[in-house]
Amino acid sequence: MSSAESNSNEPAPPGAPRSSPRGSALLVAVTLALLAWLVWASRPIRPPIAPAPLRTLPAGCPKKAGDFIPSNFTDAPGVSWQGLSDRQRNRALLRLNMEVCPCGCNVSVAECLNTHPPCDACKASARRILDEEKAAP
Repeated sequence: MSSAESNSNEPAPPGAPRSSPRGSALLVAVTLALLAWLVWASRPIRPPIAPAPLRTLPAGCPKKAGDFIPSNFTDAPGVSWQGLSDRQRNRALLRLNMEVCPCGCNVSVAECLNTHPPCDACKASARRILDEEKAAP
């Protein structure tokens, strides 16, 4: 064996640094703890403020939390389909099921018409949709 090659069974030279697995694990643990403390300490304190509602809900309209999910109603009480072709009726039904009721209940206009008939906001919105569809070719 030449002097340039070293045997893996030979001890390291006396001046070479020795690393122990225990010391490396301790260094990693201390580093992670300091990093966690830094993240926790730099987090700004936010007051629990809720935004004000954009409009007040009409009396009797239930406020529904969560995301808007379109409905699949095929009819709406109090809606007159007279004067609409089949195509216009289908487009009006699609819009009634896809548009959010303006009263703030977070349901479609068709669902609000079916589940909460006294809501004046959904009735006005349904009339507007029907008028727009009657005017469309």
